[in-house]
Amino acid sequence: MGRLGFAAAIAVAIGGLAAQPAAASPGSATTAIVSLGDSFISGEGGRWMGNGRGRSGTDRAVFACNRWAGCRHDPHRVYGASEDNGCHRSDVAPILSSPVAVGEAVNLACSGARVENVWRATAGGRRLRGEPPQADQLAALAGRDDVRLVVVTVGANDVGFGRLVIACALAWARSSPIDPRLCRGRAQAGLEAALPAMRRGLRRALRQVRAAMAGAGYRSRDYRLIATGYASPFPSGRWIRYSQSGWSRLTDGGCPLWDADASWAAELATPSIVAAMRAAAAGVGAEFLDLQHALEGHQLCDRRAQPSGPPATAEWVRRLDFTQGSVRESLHPNAYGQRAIGACIGLAYARPGGDYACRAMPGRSYTNGMRLERLK
Repeated sequence: MGRLGFAAAIAVAIGGLAAQPAAASPGSATTAIVSLGDSFISGEGGRWMGNGRGRSGTDRAVFACNRWAGCRHDPHRVYGASEDNGCHRSDVAPILSSPVAVGEAVNLACSGARVENVWRATAGGRRLRGEPPQADQLAALAGRDDVRLVVVTVGANDVGFGRLVIACALAWARSSPIDPRLCRGRAQAGLEAALPAMRRGLRRALRQVRAAMAGAGYRSRDYRLIATGYASPFPSGRWIRYSQSGWSRLTDGGCPLWDADASWAAELATPSIVAAMRAAAAGVGAEFLDLQHALEGHQLCDRRAQPSGPPATAEWVRRLDFTQGSVRESLHPNAYGQRAIGACIGLAYARPGGDYACRAMPGRSYTNGMRLERLK
């Protein structure tokens, strides 16, 4: 397939791509932590452990393997009932992987969510995939359980970060190393144009979370509200292990971008989004957890890691893949990455309130290689 043919294939594939709270119960016997937001925290991509060429050893949805018929696979084994409506809440999503000691961890995040899907319905919030706005779901939960922590990650879909990255893949497919078509300039301009509205929408979402909790009888000191940022699926271009010539970035790595565009995603786009998110959190007195480096040394095609293997040496991001699983899972933290982010949440919760950054140590597992530092 030529580059133009592959570009067309990308375009086709991606194209497919309020209850009232009960009686207030911040003193309920059942303690809980909750996540709200989009696919980054819902668990999209949690089906995969690394990026092996075959399913065996990497696809957590595989079962009933035999030497003649191969393996069967069922995404419900990872996403449960959320496979049916597409919210893709994995069994290793960060809120579930977090070591915070409570009676219940609840994942209300849903793949594809925008800020308006977090707002309460009375404030203009919209349903998504057949479910009420997430702040309304939170209100019902907070009336039943003693919610100690609410984690919110949303905003990337409002600025179209996924579409911008796909545009970079298309630019790669339609050009060559001799005359590369870079997306970074146009993509950054589009991102910057969308950031102010996203920042306002996220600030409103966090206020709606506060209002939902207050309506269930909570004071702000009864629980912690932490907004988290994102991590780039790609490392800076200098770390990509595949040549810019040929097709290995697609066929072997699943990272079809030019070095300069990978650097844009890691060094300019992600920091721009994260800075806007931190400003929104500060505007409502929420804490902020910076995850820009939470996948460090384990990102897609990073030469400090391998496609698959144990978590200390494997990639923690799902490759761009059109043949196995759902295309929507591509470029999201995989099962290893989600556990790493869960570890970051646990580290932040163990510290006094404030803003923190979490960083992975290349060559280390999420069990012993995550480090937290206070942001100034």
